[in-house]
Amino acid sequence: MTITTIKAAELPAFGQPLAGGTFFARQWYGDSEYALVALGADAEVEGEWGKYGKSVATNHGDGEANTRAMTEAGSELAAKVLALDAFIPSALESHQMMFAKQQGYLNDLDESEWYWSSSQRSANIAFSVDFLGGYQNSYYKHFGLRVRPVRRVLIQ
Repeated sequence: MTITTIKAAELPAFGQPLAGGTFFARQWYGDSEYALVALGADAEVEGEWGKYGKSVATNHGDGEANTRAMTEAGSELAAKVLALDAFIPSALESHQMMFAKQQGYLNDLDESEWYWSSSQRSANIAFSVDFLGGYQNSYYKHFGLRVRPVRRVLIQ
């Protein structure tokens, strides 16, 4: 069973195992702070972001909310990631992953591939990131890109 809460004093160091993945960042959502955990390369999923031409209410910071909105809008990719008890990182969370890679906390991100974020740019396009240089781009939603699933654990 994956943990959903942890005491701040019990948090491991960045780059260490937590909740079935690697602890890479701390992030506030509303009034609560969470530990962000990247699942490993073996948990990656690939596919189309969602329906081309369909606008989905997403934002640049909350990947979990975005992934739920994507699923409600019919995204098979988002549904697969939610089934892992995880979510597709937002544009912000993807950049936090890039910083964690630069710091040596995440070592298994494929630098030759682009990864989807859960942040939409328009009804036809969504944001993506590459982990070679941390570039952000946008691709048509019907392209098949990878996703590195992320979990969050409430810090108490």
